[in-house]
Order: sequence, then structure tokens, then C-alpha cells
Amino acid sequence: MTANTPEGGALHDLTLAEARQRLLDGDLTSRSLTQAHLDRIAQTEPSVGAFITVTADEALEQADAADALIASGDIPSPLTGLPIALKDVLMTQGTRTTAGSRMLDSLIPPYDATVVSRLRAAGAVSLGKTNMDEFAMGSSTEHSAWHPTSNPWDLERVPGGSSGGSAAAVAARQCLGSLGSDTGGSIRQPASFCGVVGLKPTYGRVSRYGLIAFASSLDQIGPFTRTVEDAALLLQEIAGPDPLDSTCYDVPVPDFMGQIERGLDGLRIAAPQEFFSDGMDDDVAEAMETALELLASNGAEIDRTPRMPSLPMALPVYYILAPSECSANLARFDGVKYGYGARGGESMWSDMEATRGHGFGREVKRRILLGAYALSAGYYDAYYLQAQKVRTLIRREFDRVFAEHDLIVAPTAPTVAFKRGAITDPYQMYLNDIFTIPANIAGLPAISVPGGFGADGMPVGLQLVGPRLDEATVLQVASAYERLAGWSTAPDG
Repeated sequence: MTANTPEGGALHDLTLAEARQRLLDGDLTSRSLTQAHLDRIAQTEPSVGAFITVTADEALEQADAADALIASGDIPSPLTGLPIALKDVLMTQGTRTTAGSRMLDSLIPPYDATVVSRLRAAGAVSLGKTNMDEFAMGSSTEHSAWHPTSNPWDLERVPGGSSGGSAAAVAARQCLGSLGSDTGGSIRQPASFCGVVGLKPTYGRVSRYGLIAFASSLDQIGPFTRTVEDAALLLQEIAGPDPLDSTCYDVPVPDFMGQIERGLDGLRIAAPQEFFSDGMDDDVAEAMETALELLASNGAEIDRTPRMPSLPMALPVYYILAPSECSANLARFDGVKYGYGARGGESMWSDMEATRGHGFGREVKRRILLGAYALSAGYYDAYYLQAQKVRTLIRREFDRVFAEHDLIVAPTAPTVAFKRGAITDPYQMYLNDIFTIPANIAGLPAISVPGGFGADGMPVGLQLVGPRLDEATVLQVASAYERLAGWSTAPDG
């Protein structure tokens, strides 16, 4: 998958940092860089299916504006002129935003999500909106209302989900970076499956304003990139307080790049037994052991003794809390306010019923029903309230571990990417997020970085989880491991 450009070289193989430097050096223009990625999308999209909407004309206009800004010497951001993609769950003014659902087929937002506004202000170029599981509910991007997305490493396999389009777009070199959302692992699991870097910041580090909500106490926006350095660059631009989101931390954003080269010496990293369960495939377990040995032999102290006995309860807790919140959030999509709707029934209520029956896919309807049941009279105390109590226990166990350790290391997913259509049992699909959900339950920052290869040469992800608001240490360790391991992030083909 190599496309040359008039200026020579494969521009789509550059990292964000490399492309930035070439723009500053004057041997590359944003227009040529953007056109190279649009050509790449045209070349690969028929087989990958990473995008729902490609905004080619708008992207080239933004690229020309970036080139003019660079020529003037007034460069506001390290992202100026760099082409990225946005998960189709983020509001984009004037560009269709569907959340992967026919329910929002005709939604043209009148405003931008805060992260989109910040990227526009930074001069980044938006190539379009990426495919996803409907309303971010899924682990394979097979539940999009439009089409499935394929894994660039093996087109018969899934890219993970729900942000599978964003991960696949980076892996296929269709963009230099992308944004996704992570409710229970929807950034990190696709990053693992597609062999790229995926970062979920602390809940509240990045504004959720303009994110179409799945589960409001769990959702968080974060970047996909080829390198940890690039993830730090993207996070630097989108993080920070926002008066439009009351859940955002009102604290300064650290200089993430300033700590990224510090290495591993003296760091204590916990590897709790509960994160290394019997559910892991043998090839994933082997890759994890190799990664732990590499960390330990290069200055980190790996401690396998911490216990987190409530951790196995994170999955059932999540599948009570998240569906409960989604059943409330998705109640607004009734065929009245957002364009899509069945008409001609006996009453408004019958039209609403038909709209929701036709407009929502099977997985979304399943989770709405689960949530409505958990919140119903007679079951609220037994399910939702009990889940909140266990959530508190899980948070406290993380706090106890971080009182004596800098980070936690774990696998990202229990398997490598599976064949499309191979998992039809919803519970088996939910198990894909068994190692990622705990960080969402506790609101902690976590990253997946390429951690080796498993069956048939498919990527394995290594996950690092840090204390609240300590993305800097997460990025520091991830970058050190990345340099030591040197795993390829380029699919063949």
C-alpha cells in the first residue's frame, strides 16, 4: 500500500511529527500532503471502508488556508496543515454526523464539538467522518448502519470497535491521525486490533461537548496515531477546561511532550493478576510476557503481587451502567427532532414506535432494553444501585495500587482481531472489552500501544493505565516501550 506523490516519497507514511517538520522546512505543502491522503483514501477505501463521509473539497480549502498561514510565519499550532479524520460521533458544523445510525441519516449539525473547534483553531485539516458501530455500541464495527469496516492487516477481519473506522484509517495510512471515543474500550481495543496507538484520557480531561452521548459517565474522546509522540501532540490540542462541559477538570494541561523522553528508570509498574486472566489467548499471553520482560530489563520494576479482587466485576457493572445511561440518552431520538421518522401511523405514539423500531439497529435496541430494565421500578436497587456500589470498590482498588505504583500494565484485548461474522453471541462480543472497561469504570487514563504479534501475524496491544490526570506518565512509559520494542505499525499490502 504505497502511493507516491509529485514531491517524491510516500507522504501518507509520515507521522504527524515528521509531516509537521517537513511543512516547517518548506519542502512540503499542506495541499500536497492532503491530496496524497485523499488519493490514498480513494485507493484503499473500497476494501477498507473506514469512512462514512469524505470531505475532500473542504479539506483542500483548509489545506490552502494552512499553507497561507505557514507562509506568513504565523503558525498557531503543531497541527497546522496536518490531515486527520474524525469519528462520526462528533458534531461537525455543516457536515453530516450520523453516529453510524440511520436514525441520524439527515443530521447536519449547526455547531462543532469542542474538540473539533479546537482542531479547526489549530489549523488541522479534516478529511471526513469515520465509520463506527451504531451509537458507539459494539466491538467490531460490524454494527454500523452503513457498512462494516475491514482491518487493514487482514481484510477478512474486524478492526475492533466502536471506533473501528478511526483505527483502520490510521492503520491504512488514510490519515496522519484521528479522533475516536472510548466508553468501555472503543479507542484502545481497535488500536490493539489495528496495530496503532490509541489513548483514552482521564474522564474530564477532554471536553465531551458535541459528542453524541452513549454513556455520559463513561464516554471520553481521544486520539489514534502511529506513534506515542503523535498521540501526545493531538492530546495537547484537544485537552483542557471547557465551560460548555461541566464534567471537565478546570486544571492546567501539562506539557505532555516535555516528559515523553524520560524513560523507565525507577518506575514501579503493577501487573495485577486479575488483568492476566485465563480468558487470554496463548499468543496474547506470550506477547505480554515478552513485553513485561522488556520493561523489567530496561529500568522498570514490575510488581505482580497487587490484587484487585473486584476487577472481574467490571464487565457486569459496565453492562448495567452503560445500557442504563444509553436508554436515557437515546430517548431523545424519537423521530420528531432529528429528521428521521416513520409517518402515517394511527397516532404520534405509533409513529415514534415505528421510528425507533426501524431507525435503531439490533445491538442498540438490545442495550436500550437492558438499561430500561435495570432502571425500572423494582429492579433499580438490585441492579443499577448495586452496580454503582461495585464501581466505587473498583475505583478504590485502583487508588490503593497507585498509592505504591506509577502505572498498571495489562493486555488491551484477550485476542487478536477475529474474522468478520465469527462472533454472533453478544456476550462473547462483550468479552472483547474485559481488560479495557476497568479504566472507564474508574475514569482513568489508559493507552494501547503495539505490543507484538499473535496468530497469523496479527497485532497485539499492550495497555498502560495511569492515575487520574497523569497522562504524562502514561505517555512517558508508552513512548519508552515503543522505542525499545520497535514494532512495525504498517500492514503489508
